[in-house]
Amino acid sequence: MRILLVEDETHTAEFVARGLREVGHRVDVAGSGRDGLFLATTETFDLLILDRMLPVVDGLTILRTLRASQIHTPALVLSALAEVDQRVEGLKAGADDYLVKPFALVELLARVEALLRRPASSSTGTEGTLLRVADLELDRLERTVRRGGERIELKPREFQLLEYLLRHAGQVVTRTMLLEAVWDYHFDPRTNVIDVHVSNLRAKIDRGNTMPLIHTVRGVGYRLGPADG
Repeated sequence: MRILLVEDETHTAEFVARGLREVGHRVDVAGSGRDGLFLATTETFDLLILDRMLPVVDGLTILRTLRASQIHTPALVLSALAEVDQRVEGLKAGADDYLVKPFALVELLARVEALLRRPASSSTGTEGTLLRVADLELDRLERTVRRGGERIELKPREFQLLEYLLRHAGQVVTRTMLLEAVWDYHFDPRTNVIDVHVSNLRAKIDRGNTMPLIHTVRGVGYRLGPADG
């Protein structure tokens, strides 16, 4: 799942983002309310995690703005403001959950999973939880992959890679696109990390199948889909 984290405390942002990525989520981080509001209104996310006390544009202002714009992406507010009336204010502003700082990462992850299990509103623009091409199926919520009904075990990075390829099924995906989307690199690290991961993924997805789905587009990148696709 793709999550937007809006948090101006660098240590907290790194701690939360790392924990979310370790369980397989894609995380975009905004260090200010203004940047967070821009991303939340211009891109599609499965979940928002917002610090309440942000400079310039605070978390509740972001929520009110989004809800007024009919953007109903689930939102979890993080805040040191723990009084009942303060939590109620956050929920009334449009938050789906409210977690008081300091918090345990395991609790945050549990709340994130609970929010992601809720049915998505049709007005959010959120993609469905199931991605399919031919007999290959990825469940973004259950975090499972099956081909021909048989379950395939993937590592978190392989899961993210396959999810991105499925989102762009039939399209040529460049190495630069994969570096930015899956590895959060906005530069070429001059390694063969992508080729190695795609090779491992291809071995798991296409092994034993007469119809390979992951294809190399020489000199450009990769494409997922039937050969004639």
